[in-house]
Amino acid sequence: FDEFNRIEAEVLSVVSSQIKQIQEALKNDLTRFQFEGKDIAIDPRTGIFITMNPGYAGRTELPDNLKALFRPMAMMIPDYGLVAEVMLFSEGFEDSRTLSRKMVKLYKLSSEQLSQQDHYDFGMRAVKSVLVMAGSLKRANPDLS
Repeated sequence: FDEFNRIEAEVLSVVSSQIKQIQEALKNDLTRFQFEGKDIAIDPRTGIFITMNPGYAGRTELPDNLKALFRPMAMMIPDYGLVAEVMLFSEGFEDSRTLSRKMVKLYKLSSEQLSQQDHYDFGMRAVKSVLVMAGSLKRANPDLS
């Protein structure tokens, strides 16, 4: 589940009990179990993973009973330059290294010098959107470099 902490607290409480049921079935090596009043099969390879973006507006803190069901794992900020270079190269840009450096510099300067309002996004999602659009333009105009 992506951005799990955007779910309302009341819903998280219900989800917590459902996840607990699934984890218990897996722990007891069951092939079938009762879930929400129905007998269902469970694959022993099942895993439940969540992502959260704490500190953003509109995000809630997970209840303790739900926190206890997961192991925390820290993530690093990705290397925007490398991601942009690989994406540009895969989209057919031959000088992807130079272009990626320029792109990252543009977004870094934008995030530092432009408005800090929440609705402006200079993160990886925004960079990726622009790179995908560049790829679309490149496919439509193969002679562009």
